[in-house]
Amino acid sequence: MTAGNIHSSDDARRIAKRRLPWMVFDYIDGAAGREVGAARNRAALDAITLRPRILKDVSERTLATEIFGVSAARPFGIAPMGMCNLSAPGADLMLARLAAEYRVPHGVSTLASTPLEEIIEVAQGHAWFQLYFSGDGAGTFKLVERAKSAGYKTLVLTVDVPEVGRRPRELRHGFKMPFRIGPKQFIDFALHPRWSLNMLAKGKPAMANFELPGYDFDRTESRARANWDTLKKLRDRWSGKLVVKGVLDIEDAAQLKAAGVDAIQVSSHGSRQLDSAPAPIDILAEIRAEVGVDYPIFYDSGIRSGEDMLRAFQRGSDFVFLGKILQFAIAAGGEEGLHQLWAVLSEEMNIAMAQTGLKHPLIA
Repeated sequence: MTAGNIHSSDDARRIAKRRLPWMVFDYIDGAAGREVGAARNRAALDAITLRPRILKDVSERTLATEIFGVSAARPFGIAPMGMCNLSAPGADLMLARLAAEYRVPHGVSTLASTPLEEIIEVAQGHAWFQLYFSGDGAGTFKLVERAKSAGYKTLVLTVDVPEVGRRPRELRHGFKMPFRIGPKQFIDFALHPRWSLNMLAKGKPAMANFELPGYDFDRTESRARANWDTLKKLRDRWSGKLVVKGVLDIEDAAQLKAAGVDAIQVSSHGSRQLDSAPAPIDILAEIRAEVGVDYPIFYDSGIRSGEDMLRAFQRGSDFVFLGKILQFAIAAGGEEGLHQLWAVLSEEMNIAMAQTGLKHPLIA
């Protein structure tokens, strides 16, 4: 199968599962605990229906929108994802080029496998820096200053990882960064020669933002010290837009708005943190009702199609971010595969808009 065979996100996942080492696929695909949370969110999304409307002139439709006053060609962007270059060498920059072409935000993870400075340059400024608070916070605030110097205008503080969730699929393979190669991993890589040879030729991925002297990060280090005072310090230091990601509580949402946060992102971290968390799509409407119609709310977690995105807009989201399905598209077909899936998602949304009588996904 090639990129031309990607007609849905399920196609991309199926091809990626065959091409990626088991360890890498399960790191990208796995969720917390028994993965009930991921199934719960999928079921909640599937339960939302979109009402077809007839005899409405929807001949002129657009997917263009604005986010923080900046025009974007799509109402969806790229969620921050760590170690994207595991899906294929150069994946981070494939995503950055896509962001530049469609003028959408590329969430650059603290754990990106390409330096944050290079990504924002390739993305032509269409990049937001995602931040984890870690340890005592000293390294965190150094990264904030570094992002500011690199030209980032939007900071995304991820708050739903006080401790890294237990993901059994990942743990069974002994996934660690950097890789520790034992007999089991050696066999895994040997059985996936295309991926292994590409990595051998291009070099194994690393946490690129921590390769400079004075920058250290332990992926398993506790992030539990962050509190509302931490947020206040960050708000005081960061003059650009501040988004808080990982919100699943109505009271938290209201408090974030009162604290001067510019937007919140409703998310369960792709169900990778707490197996018993509520379905984010169900919480979305409740949070919208709490914060009002004008306050920006973004959404990620479990999105697999253009219709899923319309469901999120129907529940109150202003913008949607896509995660692992983009990595699967890259693993399945490289940059061509990424563009193929992006076109599929755009077409799915466009057709669903026509069916439901919409000229714009955010305007009824």
